[in-house]
Amino acid sequence: MNATPYHFGILTSLMHMAWVRHVCGRLKSDYRYSNSLAYNNFPWPESTDAQKEAISRVAQGVLDARAKFSGSTMADLYDPVTMPPELARAHADLDKAVDKAYGRTAFSSEMERVAFLFERYEALTRPLLPPTRPGRNRRGSGGAKRPSTRT
Repeated sequence: MNATPYHFGILTSLMHMAWVRHVCGRLKSDYRYSNSLAYNNFPWPESTDAQKEAISRVAQGVLDARAKFSGSTMADLYDPVTMPPELARAHADLDKAVDKAYGRTAFSSEMERVAFLFERYEALTRPLLPPTRPGRNRRGSGGAKRPSTRT
């Protein structure tokens, strides 16, 4: 894969992690990340070149902050109690840049963030659905017709 700092930035952002927490299953306490659920269906932002550059720059800042603690494990680095302040700031900068690429500046909760992502997902997938005719009455949950008893 030709992954770039931009891809790393999006995939390690609060935006993507909120998506993961709501669409992925779990095995014990670990997320079961699936390309068919988490990655392929994730509504990526329609970023401009300037936004991609900004995300790449701050994503590199996350990597640089991690590198300063090379003796620490990822579990150590991302423990909410012991996370180095420099790494926390780098992630906050990344989250702001990613949110801006989505045209947002803030979310009041994770649920608001997830609702936004599902709205984006619906908008992106709506053109893929067959058109429905107005005024049609659906029968049952699957819309299937009952077999005719006439011969």
